[in-house]
Amino acid sequence: MAGATLLTAACAGSGGSTNEDVAYVARDVETLYSEAKSRLDNGNTRLAAALFDETERQHPYSPWARRAQLMSAFSYYVAQDYNAAISSAQRFLSIHPGNKDAPYAYYLIALSYYEQISDVSRDQSITEQARVALREVDRRFPTSEYAADARLKLDLVNDHLAGKDMEIGRHYQRNGQWLAATLRFQNVVNEYETTSHTPEALYRLTESSLALGVPSEAVKYAAVLGTNYPGSKWYEKAFDLVQEYAPHATAS
Repeated sequence: MAGATLLTAACAGSGGSTNEDVAYVARDVETLYSEAKSRLDNGNTRLAAALFDETERQHPYSPWARRAQLMSAFSYYVAQDYNAAISSAQRFLSIHPGNKDAPYAYYLIALSYYEQISDVSRDQSITEQARVALREVDRRFPTSEYAADARLKLDLVNDHLAGKDMEIGRHYQRNGQWLAATLRFQNVVNEYETTSHTPEALYRLTESSLALGVPSEAVKYAAVLGTNYPGSKWYEKAFDLVQEYAPHATAS
């Protein structure tokens, strides 16, 4: 199941019919679970999730119930019903916190947030939740295959969040709100220093410092750019700015 998630994380979940009812009919646990698994294998993920839920409901004390809880979360994930997947995985963890499949449940929660990340022009609260959830996977299970994948995704999440701060900072600059812009660019440098946005953030800090009348700060940021990104176009631009507007300033 874990391997299936790693391979199908980017796949769209075919929901199948969402109008099929899961009427209550008392059935033995093996039959219910087998029917749910068959539906999942055939791509009817929403009905599969409902049948896995029904397996747990009818047989809550069976060993199959624990398995059905996690399979329900996986089915919702593949169906792209991410909120239901998160809820189902969280419920599994609340009942079986020390289970051997707990790492997978944490990972599935993180994936479900990750898949909902939106364009940087929109609110990034889900991206922040994805960041927290991915960090939790890495913190709790650092040597697992899930942690390795979580670290890769964290790099992308951090780049995304840094991009949002850059967009807001540039907006403040265009409106002459130099101090507000500076705070955004400083956050990129402090919180997301390993991302691709850091060189531009340092250049924008050079710009903002000059606009705020603090040439020594501008020189400082340009120097950091030169030390860490000497071949960057942003360093060349920052160097030209400092040479033109603060040729005699020294870093504070």
